[in-house]
Amino acid sequence: MFNLKDKKAYITGGSSGIGRAVAETFIENGASVVIADIADGTAVAAEIGGHYIKCNVSDEQSVAASLAQACEVLGGKLDIVVLNAGVGDVGPSFEETEQAMLEKVTKINQWGVLYGLKHAPSNMNDHGAIISTSSMAGIICMPGTGVYSAGKRAIHSMTEMASLELGDRGIRVNAVCPGYVQTPTMGNSPQEIRIASTFTALGRPGTPKEDVAGVFLFLASEASRYITGKALEVDGGWTSGPTKQLLELVTGNTTTPGSNKYV
Repeated sequence: MFNLKDKKAYITGGSSGIGRAVAETFIENGASVVIADIADGTAVAAEIGGHYIKCNVSDEQSVAASLAQACEVLGGKLDIVVLNAGVGDVGPSFEETEQAMLEKVTKINQWGVLYGLKHAPSNMNDHGAIISTSSMAGIICMPGTGVYSAGKRAIHSMTEMASLELGDRGIRVNAVCPGYVQTPTMGNSPQEIRIASTFTALGRPGTPKEDVAGVFLFLASEASRYITGKALEVDGGWTSGPTKQLLELVTGNTTTPGSNKYV
């Protein structure tokens, strides 16, 4: 059910982090893969057995051109499109947000996915799969992540809309919402590790290959053939509620505070 033999896949932001892990996993399960990234992924593609095409997801023409080029490189239309490229710029409140940051984050994280959803279908076979990388931040807000969270939550709306628009072609559209994942650019700082250790039921940040890539494989394969329009949380249990670690930090006790007497 998870076999991707003879499938053709296109992955933005595939030269590092979650994107690279997904590319490796797809190739290991039989797919031919194109990495589309603004960063040079030539060496990565050669290492994992894929192909590299330069793409700036904030530029609509670049996205359209790279999708068409991917079809040429792979010798046919695509079966799987992963819209993964993104930036994690966070910190300022809305009042402190500068226009340059607003434009950068929105163009890459939100418009980049929109451009992919706009131009991928014409370059895809029917009964394919489109998977976008959202974030736990699209579900739970934290101070200082306003612009980032807004863009990620927009992905959920676009995912639902595209699933309706493409359902008659059998193209499934879903999103993955990772929590803190240790990549070269995110999830590695002492503060992020401490947050993940405190707020997640599993008590740790995730890893791209072992903890996240398999979910993309599931959504790309026949194993999920009746799932579309969904945003799957892969957050170590963050959204389940306050953890024992958090309760102990706040109250000194690992259980819910209150009377232990029956009335």
